[in-house]
Amino acid sequence: QEDLVESGGGLVQPGGSLRLTCTVADYIRNIYTMEWYRQQTGKQRELVAGFPLDGSTKYGDFVKGRFTISRDNAKNTLFLQMNNLKPEDTAVYYCKVVARPDYLKTYWGQGTQVTVSS
Repeated sequence: QEDLVESGGGLVQPGGSLRLTCTVADYIRNIYTMEWYRQQTGKQRELVAGFPLDGSTKYGDFVKGRFTISRDNAKNTLFLQMNNLKPEDTAVYYCKVVARPDYLKTYWGQGTQVTVSS
C-alpha cells in the first residue's frame, strides 16, 4: 500500500485542463499540511500550490491564477485543478503531506507525469 498516490496526469494540448488527485492512505492521520510540487526535467523540484499550517493557500508565482488547490478532508484527498496549461507546465507532479499519525512525518508520492504538447 502506498502512502500517497497521485493520479490524473497525462498528455494534454496547450490551453487544456487537467485535474490531479492525491489519495492519502487511511493510516495517515492528523494531517498538518498538504502541497503539490513539480519537477521539470533537469530542474529542481518546486512548489506549485499548498495548504500551509495556518489554513491559507499558497501558489507558485508561475501559476498566475491558472491553478486551484482544493481538498476533501473527509476523504483525505488533495486536488489540483490546472487550467490553461502551457508547455512549460510539463513536469512530474508530486503530492507532499506532513502529518502526525504517531509522530511528525513527511510523505511523498511517486508522482504523476503531466505533458503539455501539441
